[in-house]
Amino acid sequence: MKNRTIKTLLSIALCTSMTMTWAATTTKVTVNGMVCAFCAQGIEKNLSKLPSTKAVFVDLKNKIVAVEAKDGMTLDTKIIQKEIVDAGYDVVKLEDSQQSVADIKATMKGKK
Repeated sequence: MKNRTIKTLLSIALCTSMTMTWAATTTKVTVNGMVCAFCAQGIEKNLSKLPSTKAVFVDLKNKIVAVEAKDGMTLDTKIIQKEIVDAGYDVVKLEDSQQSVADIKATMKGKK
């Protein structure tokens, strides 16, 4: 019985650690109203100042803002949305992603 309990606990621990590994590290935001490099710079600057932000990428053509969390931290999508709306833009969609900002940037650059 004792061995079964230990195996069960190890299985739970393994599943939990695997879940944590796959936790979303990046939030992709679809934004309307961004039309120039100045718009992109303002959003990038404001979101980069957030304590949990590791990297930000703004793609004007595809109207995407990607925000990546620092290792071990999570992003607060309400704060991200507020920063973008307060800057004068409309948030159309928020979605979690497993990709890093660098990966998203490479994918978007490949579409051009």
